[in-house]
Amino acid sequence: MNIRNATARYEEWLGRRLRLLESDLELKHRAMQSAPFPFLRATYYRWAQIWQEVCGPAAKAPLVLAVGDLHVENFGTWRDLEGRLVWGVNDFDEVWPLPYTNDLVRLATGALLAGMSCDFEQGIAAILKGYTDALEAGGRPYVLAESHPTLRTMAAARLHEPEKYWDKLHALEECREEPPAGARKGIDRMMPEPGLRWKVVHRVAGLGSLGRERYTALAAWRGGWVAREAKALAPSACVWAENGKASAPILYQKMLDSAVRSRDPFVRLQKRWIVRRLAPDCSRIELAALPRERDELHLLHAMGWETANIHLGSAKAGTLKKDLDKRPAGWLKAAARKMEKAVLADFKEYRR
Repeated sequence: MNIRNATARYEEWLGRRLRLLESDLELKHRAMQSAPFPFLRATYYRWAQIWQEVCGPAAKAPLVLAVGDLHVENFGTWRDLEGRLVWGVNDFDEVWPLPYTNDLVRLATGALLAGMSCDFEQGIAAILKGYTDALEAGGRPYVLAESHPTLRTMAAARLHEPEKYWDKLHALEECREEPPAGARKGIDRMMPEPGLRWKVVHRVAGLGSLGRERYTALAAWRGGWVAREAKALAPSACVWAENGKASAPILYQKMLDSAVRSRDPFVRLQKRWIVRRLAPDCSRIELAALPRERDELHLLHAMGWETANIHLGSAKAGTLKKDLDKRPAGWLKAAARKMEKAVLADFKEYRR
């Protein structure tokens, strides 16, 4: 099955499970033609379909509850129950039981395709060092309030001008139709107090989920603005790739509840909607938003560590460490290069 057929069949499968927005889907298809890294981000269904065959032995590993669609821009910040700034993975749309190596290979492949400036071999070493360091420590969330100054500087660089964030949200077009009842109920439950009046705008965000219903609610509350967003979810694309059952569960909440993390109390699965708080300090971080003098090796080490935080919610550190120790030197580099080649071939085919 080539990439165009895979895309058509996946979207047909997805369209039977949720409502797709044609205008947003067209934006996604254009982004897929723009460059290899956006293509990777937008086509997790294709990765799920081919990665085990392409990677061979690298794909034979203990199972964990994996992110699935992990890449270098699937990280962000949020505020925990204590109001502390926390950094980590911020999107679990494609969570599924997978070999733990899936997330490491996809993270390394994404670093390649995103054009990060650090030496690739050093970047691979940083990812693996972060992962193994976290396994040995039993995991630890990235709370930026009193530690991790390098990462805190990188993550907080975009927080200095919050006015731009709110101006951008207020400039969005207001939705002409009412959100579905489930989305409205989920947003109401996540507002800071009951009975708030809010307007709904249409926000275009992400790439893997672009095309799904997404409703962003803005409300004035006690001298400022608050925002909540409801996004429609479906079972992981792994279910499609594995010809799984239509009744497969959505595992987003299970990941939030099991991973080693200090959670955002304003992110929760509400039936088939994931509802979350939006704010300048509660959002995904794009590489372009980081300062130019960022320490990419430090960043990749942190991403490797956070990947282990996720996996330790469903697997023992000793099991993962034992498997890593048995792997030949250079296994992650070799697997990432194979997937880079496969993604680039699909990208070129899709552009044609």
